[in-house]
Amino acid sequence: MSTAPETPQQAQPKIGPNDILRFFLELFAFVSLGIWGFMAFPLPWPGVLIGLGAPALAIIAWALFMSPKAVFRIDPFGKALVEIAIFSAAAIGWWMLGQPVVAIVFAVVAAVSGIINGRKELAG
Repeated sequence: MSTAPETPQQAQPKIGPNDILRFFLELFAFVSLGIWGFMAFPLPWPGVLIGLGAPALAIIAWALFMSPKAVFRIDPFGKALVEIAIFSAAAIGWWMLGQPVVAIVFAVVAAVSGIINGRKELAG
């Protein structure tokens, strides 16, 4: 009988429903920025450039500051600013495309999810 030490529950991060929702909000924001770029500007230029560039910049910002393996570690307030900038840009993009319902629903869901996540981060 060997008694191997058990790993504590805290060694593995717990993934809750809000974490899954936040993942889909991120994906929706990136796709939204691409749709906005292609639809709001004339094709081929600058529509292609903005349609590919806007989501690429958002993905780079997310990877640099927000991802679990972020290059730059910033405090929760800095993370909130990056998140607000990306999600607001996506909501404004939907508003500019004449889809205010999508913009408002996305903004409200993203804000509530962000508040829940921020409270969790600040609590510990």
